[in-house]
Amino acid sequence: MIELKDLRLMSALARHRHFAKAAQDCGMSQPAFSMRIRNLEDRLGVSIVRRGNRFQGLTEEGLMIVRRARSILDDAKALEQEVAAARGEVTGMLVLGVVPTATAYAAQIVDQLHLKHHRVLARIEVLSSLAIQQRLFDGTIDAGVTYQDSLGSDQVSIQPLYEETYVLVAPAAMVAERPAGAEGITWAEAADLPLSLLEPQMQNRRILDRIFADQGLRPEVRSESSGFMAAMVMARAGSVATILPQALVEALGTLDGTTVLPLTDPAPTKPIAMVTLDRQPALTTVQALRAVVDDFVQ
Repeated sequence: MIELKDLRLMSALARHRHFAKAAQDCGMSQPAFSMRIRNLEDRLGVSIVRRGNRFQGLTEEGLMIVRRARSILDDAKALEQEVAAARGEVTGMLVLGVVPTATAYAAQIVDQLHLKHHRVLARIEVLSSLAIQQRLFDGTIDAGVTYQDSLGSDQVSIQPLYEETYVLVAPAAMVAERPAGAEGITWAEAADLPLSLLEPQMQNRRILDRIFADQGLRPEVRSESSGFMAAMVMARAGSVATILPQALVEALGTLDGTTVLPLTDPAPTKPIAMVTLDRQPALTTVQALRAVVDDFVQ
């Protein structure tokens, strides 16, 4: 008989596509993980994994098991939460996928969730908008905070959060000679500064690249990273400027030695929303999260 643990292992292997990473995610050694998969293949009498010098993917039988596994694991999770809810408790793990630009805002939502339901363990995973879409539908995250236009409306519930706007964070000395009384900076002026931005595959970077391209601008990009921390450290050190979401700057405050300038001409916005699967019944943790978001954005 296939056990729930076997299904969790298969789901992790399909997600990570790497034995060592899947084993670590499941809290097992790689030899023990591999042996468990081998034992499952022996019990079922089929090959689940295509093997070579490294992981080469799942067989058709393995893919079928993973599809069913995700549905069964989701139902088991829902059952556990419904039993707890019958006792008047909201408890369980809630995994929230968040685009890098919205991490500070998502942290505030999670903080409100903890205040109301202290037995919910929330885990924030910083992901690209594409990864959020994929993992929401394969059941490995429970909700996403992402760009609203990155997902269609089919099979999902969308709760608008805020409009993302952008500011330039620059070393104070780099913009010290700006005209007196100037409150913002144009995108053309920002393009002339040495910049540190996110990597090109990130949605935020694609948005910024499109804004620059629409105006015929080619910014001077000195460095790229998968998150904002490196750019913020370099801006504080005085070597580059960076472009950040205003919500992130408001949450963290101005860095010492830097100046924050709203970006103008144009002043584009991008809607950020929380998305969850439109399933019935919804997980009690997801229901609680939706209620918290409704209160938070009012």
